[in-house]
Amino acid sequence: MTRACYNGTQIYRRGDTMRKIAVISDVHGNVTALQAVIQDARQQHCTDFWFLGDLFVPGPGAHDLLAMLDALPITAYVRGNWEDGFLETVDGLIDETDPTDVYEVLIDDYVQAQLASTEIERIRQLPLCQTRTVDGLTFQLSHNLPTKNSGQALSPTAPQKGFDRLARSGADVLIYGHVHHQLLRQSTAGQLVVNPGTVGMPFPHWTRFATDLRAQYAVITTHGQQSPDVDFRKVDYDRDAEIALARHRQVPYPDLYADQLTTGRVHTHDNNAIIRATKRWGYHDRLQHIIAVRAQQHPTQE
Repeated sequence: MTRACYNGTQIYRRGDTMRKIAVISDVHGNVTALQAVIQDARQQHCTDFWFLGDLFVPGPGAHDLLAMLDALPITAYVRGNWEDGFLETVDGLIDETDPTDVYEVLIDDYVQAQLASTEIERIRQLPLCQTRTVDGLTFQLSHNLPTKNSGQALSPTAPQKGFDRLARSGADVLIYGHVHHQLLRQSTAGQLVVNPGTVGMPFPHWTRFATDLRAQYAVITTHGQQSPDVDFRKVDYDRDAEIALARHRQVPYPDLYADQLTTGRVHTHDNNAIIRATKRWGYHDRLQHIIAVRAQQHPTQE
């Protein structure tokens, strides 16, 4: 196989046109789930790995998650909204009146302490959108919309116009993350739209599915210029081991993380739960220390 890159678009050429691509998104710090997904993808004989963002928070993973990705043949990597939030904390943009921001700042600080400055700069340089041409098909990769990695325009029940905005580039296959639900649909023009789901933070909406908290990802198999096959994978992993790891590493808000992994209830925007946990764990002084340190590092920040 040879690989060429022109203006950010990677083009693959090889005699055997079929490729199996593992598409991974929204790890959210879950070390054990990512390990299980990578093992499953290798068993599926995936040749490439594409990552769609949101690697950190609220789980205990940091440098080790980057190391796991670096050990793979990662050929695409875009920046998620939680990477943006992490960089805001690094840069001292902190709103201590917002419980969600307090929650993220405390865990971001935990993550930053485990990363080298070069790793933080790598995160800062990640693009919002990439394209990859494989077997004559063009794949567009983004965390959410190509120019905005947050918002609900592409939630599973969102109007068709959001997905048509995603499709404006004219790519054949449009792949995004962010909404934590596996999805396969089409643009109005007939382009394929794929969401691989979430590795580390499933939260099924339908009550009868609520206990299915397996790690999610997708395997895309190409067959030349035919429509590719999409295999939505769900992988069991040891959630008790992940909870124990979070407590051992003393990640902030371990009780909220444990509840998320066992019930599917996500607390990242649950202000009441965050306020109670912040008080229960006595994080106020720690938050003030983080704010003071960032103020010294970024004296011009308001």
